[in-house]
Amino acid sequence: MTAPTWLRHLSTVRRYAQSAAAATGRVHRHRWARRARIAAAVGLISIGGVVIGTMLFAHANINVGPFRAEMSISPSIQGGTEVDIPPLGSLHLDSHDGPIHLKVNLASLDQSRTEALIDDPSAISSAGDNAVDDVRMGVIRLGVRALGISVLSALILSALIFRNVRRVAAAGVTALVVALGSLGLAAFTLRPDSIAEPRYEGLLVNAPAVVGDARRIADNYGRYADQLQQIVSNVSRLYTTVSTLPVYEPAGNTTRILHVSDLHLNPSSWGLIRTVVQTFDIDAVVDTGDMVDWGSSAETGYVSSIPSIGVPYIYVRGNHDSGAIQAAVARQRNAVVLDNSTTTVDGLTIAGIGDPEFTPDKSETPAAANADDPATSPLLQSGDRLAQTVRQSGKPVDIAMVHDPAMASPLSGLVPLVLAGHLHHREVSLLPAPAPAPSASGASAGPTPTPDASGPPQTPVETRLMVEGSTGGAGLRGLEKEEPTPLSLSVLYFDENHQLKAYDDIQLGGTGQSNVEMQRNVIGAKDNSPATTSPSTSPS
Repeated sequence: MTAPTWLRHLSTVRRYAQSAAAATGRVHRHRWARRARIAAAVGLISIGGVVIGTMLFAHANINVGPFRAEMSISPSIQGGTEVDIPPLGSLHLDSHDGPIHLKVNLASLDQSRTEALIDDPSAISSAGDNAVDDVRMGVIRLGVRALGISVLSALILSALIFRNVRRVAAAGVTALVVALGSLGLAAFTLRPDSIAEPRYEGLLVNAPAVVGDARRIADNYGRYADQLQQIVSNVSRLYTTVSTLPVYEPAGNTTRILHVSDLHLNPSSWGLIRTVVQTFDIDAVVDTGDMVDWGSSAETGYVSSIPSIGVPYIYVRGNHDSGAIQAAVARQRNAVVLDNSTTTVDGLTIAGIGDPEFTPDKSETPAAANADDPATSPLLQSGDRLAQTVRQSGKPVDIAMVHDPAMASPLSGLVPLVLAGHLHHREVSLLPAPAPAPSASGASAGPTPTPDASGPPQTPVETRLMVEGSTGGAGLRGLEKEEPTPLSLSVLYFDENHQLKAYDDIQLGGTGQSNVEMQRNVIGAKDNSPATTSPSTSPS
């Protein structure tokens, strides 16, 4: 191809390109194309405003009986409803299709409303009857709020970008259409029967095993409603009676230890413990185990309330607590985990060991036939290991902590006080004196001496075993009974010589009555009658 021919072809291509560019420019500048671009921009800004406003401000608080629930909606492709019940987990319902997701958080009790329920016994029944209406009105109010927030957010966002009244108005109308369409789609695809087939997460995966399947609950609604009223009534009384705990001021040099046990995931326990710590000026809290129910990783979040107690928290593992739970407790900044070890708090030396058995399922509990055989009982073997640690500590141990009282007998004569739990009821007793160790000639060599860093070996001390009740009221199981398990904890008073001088047994609830009782027990006193008692305020 010659040069002139090549130049002619290049000139032809250039002319076609210029013609195409000119045509494209005319189309680009056409008013309909411009309007389409503006409409697309308005639509995007409107949807962006709806999404931002919904995520930030579409939430509302509603009252359901004594509970205060927070409801919120957020953009979602799949839709559905999530009900959070801290710290137990959440329920997920396939209640409707997208593009919005409803979330309900049940996290707190309202103090004034719980007091009103107690003052009016019939209010509990009416609260159950009105619960569905309360939730329905809450959803409607949340929908109206989300609608207004969506339109307002779109107007503000478009005003900042366009600065044109017509375009701002168009964005507002578009946002209204989008929000109304989303709410309408959710309402149109509503599936009320989805509540019978929830998906559980967290600890609530065990809910069907505890309360039965949803269909059986529906068939026996009346009986379950009565149980629910008992649960609400007792938890409400707990919140209203904590403030009436009696106050006692011992001597200024007294060390106060709060003994708790068997919290079993009851979220109310933390508020009770904090109140007693502040009211009685507690120096440390000792927990003899069974903080949770199943020992699962989902339960580790329950221990995050330990730092809020504000004082040292000494803990030994229970048979419901796994190694993961023990590790989670150890990560809390004010917690001390004892597992065949000792610690010192305010001059008191405390030794403790975790329960050797992990049996959250009662069907897996070993037979009790071997409980008294040191050769086969893991409980006695653990008690022996702790006793050996006490002997080798080099200084007197003031308190020993175990979970199961069956672990305490090897500690008799070594420590003056053994604290335990596990039984879910209060027991105080003196352990039998240890049998004398035989000498090499076979004759009795007398009692085994107890090492004392401040002097020569001493004869065995008298050992008092104090078994605490359940500070969590046995958890959810304790509230299922006609007579709910009371919440129990004790304040121990030690003098400057680290000797136990008195203890206060505090009990909340019990037998379906709204009461708080405190009994003062003075060591060595002949009459340990209750020093102060707060009487029942209303029968259930």
